[in-house]
Amino acid sequence: MQSLMRIFKPNMTSLGYALFLAINATGVWGGVFPFLPIGFQTSRIIFFFFLSQSLVFTFIFFASALGVYFLPGLTRRFLVIGVGLPYLFGWVCLIAAMYINTMTLPFTIAGGILLGSGSAGFYMLWQRLFSSQDPTTGNHDLILGTLYSAVIYLSLYIIPRAVTTYLIPTVFLPLFGLCIVLKSRGIDSHQPMFEDIPRRHPQVYRHVITTYWRSAFSMGVMGFCCGIMRALAIDDPQIGSLVNIMSMGGSFLAAATLLLLWQVKNLKINVVSVYRFFFPFLITAFLLIPMLGNAFSSWFAGFLYAFFSCAIMLMMIQCAQASRDQGINPVFIYGFFGGVVYMLHDFGYLSATLISQTTIAGIAQNTTLSLVALYLLGFMYFIGLGGFKQIGAPGAVDPNDIEFIALQVPTENRERHGTVPVELPAPIIKPSPQRYRDRVSKQCAAIQRRYRLSARETEVMELIARSNSVPMIAEELVVSENTVRTHSKRIYTKLGIHKKQELVNLIEEFDTDSILSLPEDRR
Repeated sequence: MQSLMRIFKPNMTSLGYALFLAINATGVWGGVFPFLPIGFQTSRIIFFFFLSQSLVFTFIFFASALGVYFLPGLTRRFLVIGVGLPYLFGWVCLIAAMYINTMTLPFTIAGGILLGSGSAGFYMLWQRLFSSQDPTTGNHDLILGTLYSAVIYLSLYIIPRAVTTYLIPTVFLPLFGLCIVLKSRGIDSHQPMFEDIPRRHPQVYRHVITTYWRSAFSMGVMGFCCGIMRALAIDDPQIGSLVNIMSMGGSFLAAATLLLLWQVKNLKINVVSVYRFFFPFLITAFLLIPMLGNAFSSWFAGFLYAFFSCAIMLMMIQCAQASRDQGINPVFIYGFFGGVVYMLHDFGYLSATLISQTTIAGIAQNTTLSLVALYLLGFMYFIGLGGFKQIGAPGAVDPNDIEFIALQVPTENRERHGTVPVELPAPIIKPSPQRYRDRVSKQCAAIQRRYRLSARETEVMELIARSNSVPMIAEELVVSENTVRTHSKRIYTKLGIHKKQELVNLIEEFDTDSILSLPEDRR
């Protein structure tokens, strides 16, 4: 019981992030509409609000990533007031839109733009904070904040709707804004991720994009599906409450499950694999939309946004890990991920909106939309697998390959053997790689489990043990030398040593049998 209380005990960081997510969740389906009068929520208002909000959201993410690359000094002065004011005035504009009938649409669009820019800015502030912490603390606070956000969001329904609309900008916004201010003051700005100047080593940033684009794209496909469902249900504002509640409920269940499993076993979550697992269910659901009607569409939209909320949590965790491992600014990697995800979300929304306004003789609009969605999803899946570039790319021997050995002797062999064809040697099938290359690799794996080192720290430790210098390690891992030094310091701290020779001695003398003989979940 005490262990559970310790796991789920909140702190200032997790509660502040939870409050932000809960308030921001009112914009999951269209601004503050869950707490505004139904009569105000016309399809025209919702369409233009979301369009302005989502487009500026995508723009802010991409602009932030580019800004970090070309103007890294600017992100070190990332002020809370710079994102808090747009967020505040966005709410003010939406409230004004309810009372000034002649200016309803302009105020709605302005509110969407301001809320989109403020929300994206706050997300990046929280991402920067979580990335700056050690992995255990940062991930725990992020997941716990996601869990409590559902509790806070559902509690908003207890407060009268009219009161909630005014409490959000006047009370809740200052509270989570103050929290991020206080916690940001404790960020160690001397970490490599914040001192990094990207243009000094552009190969590191190219490597990061090459490494992580599939994860970003996989999450973006989920966003694309959510955009399509938003366009389908835009004429029914009641669906907004269902979607919000289900998305927060999904976040709660995912966060609670992850926290509980994390306590008892090692976990590895591959976003691309998760996407491939859910892909058949996605295309089946879109195929059923024309057959099962609006009721199915509403619940499907709710489930989609529930999974999308979980994907956003995993996206923040993966970006924080990438920032620590690669030594790059967290705003860059999160801006790249967020830009890709929300760009595809916008694409899905605009495509579905356009199709819903187009009439094809003899074909229902839902059927047309379903067919187009299936085609685009299939094409995206093809891109996610590598596209045409991946076809025929050299790789490991595949027993499914149909093989033809050349009958004609290559030119260089003719000169050597004359004109008589010679039998070419059979292809050599490489054996599958062993788990451990040698004793050093096995020792390092055991130390990783004993001292809870990350995968990147283990890589660095093994390279150090093999007498690689800092520049050689940086070149091997495609990171900066400063990042390698930071990983080395963390390794020495976790192992309780102070110099390289002590590390070498520890690796040589470490008893692997007692560790590696245990089952995976007990190591």
